[in-house]
Amino acid sequence: MTRIICFIPSITETLIDCDLEVVGRTRFCIHPIKKIIEIPTVGGTKDVKWDKVKALSPDLIILDKEENTLEMAEACPFPFFVLHITGVDNIAVELQRLAQHLNNKKLSDIADRWRKLSFLTPKSIASIDKIPGVIKYLNEKQTHTITKIEYMIWKDPWMCIGPDTFIWSVLVKLGLEDYLIIRPDKYPNLGDKLPATENCFYLFSSEPFPFEKHLSELNEMDFKGAVVDGELFSWYGTRSLLFLEKELLS
Repeated sequence: MTRIICFIPSITETLIDCDLEVVGRTRFCIHPIKKIIEIPTVGGTKDVKWDKVKALSPDLIILDKEENTLEMAEACPFPFFVLHITGVDNIAVELQRLAQHLNNKKLSDIADRWRKLSFLTPKSIASIDKIPGVIKYLNEKQTHTITKIEYMIWKDPWMCIGPDTFIWSVLVKLGLEDYLIIRPDKYPNLGDKLPATENCFYLFSSEPFPFEKHLSELNEMDFKGAVVDGELFSWYGTRSLLFLEKELLS
C-alpha cells in the first residue's frame, strides 16, 4: 500500500476514512482522533520538517494549492500530488483525480457523492435562526431584522471570508447567498475594529481562530452573532460532505 504523508487536515481525515496508509501528518491534522494519535507529525500546513518526512520513507506527499505553499512543493524530495480544491463545485473532480492516482474505490465513491451534492439546488432557508452548525449564540440575542451575514475567521486583525473560497460555497449551498457581503478579496482584512454593519449577523468560526474560547469577550460586543463549528464549513472531505448531505438531503 502507498505510504502517504498529507499536509491537508481535512484530506488526512478523508484518506484515513478510506483505509489508506497515512504515515505522516501536520500538527493540525486532528481527526479521526483515535487513529490520528498514532501518526507522527512532520510540521504544519505552511512549514515542513523534511528530516522527519525522510525518516518515514513516504511514497507520496499530498498538498493543496490553497492550503500549502509553493515553496513546500518546490522543496519536496519525494513524489507529490497537488490538489486545488476551491469550492463545492470542483471538489468532486479533484478527489476523483486523487482516487484514480491511489486506485482507491472508497475515495472515488466519496468524489461521486460530492458530484451528486454539487448538482443539488441550494437549501431554502426560512430565517436566519435556521443556520446549521451553531455552537452558541451571542447573548442569546434575537436574530430578527437580519439582512447581512459576515463569516469571521480571525481576530487582530479581524478577517472574514469572501467569494471564491470553499467556505463561501458551503454557505451558498446552505441557502445564504443573498445574505453574504461580497468583498473583493478571498480573505478580507477588516482592520483592528470589527465594523458595525447595520443588520449584520456575524458567524464566528471555531477555527482557525478559536472564537469558542473567547465567548465572554464576544458577548461584551454589541453585535448579533453566533459561534459556529468551523470544521463543518471548511474541512472539505468526509466531514463537510456528511454535514451538507444531512442539511440538503434530510
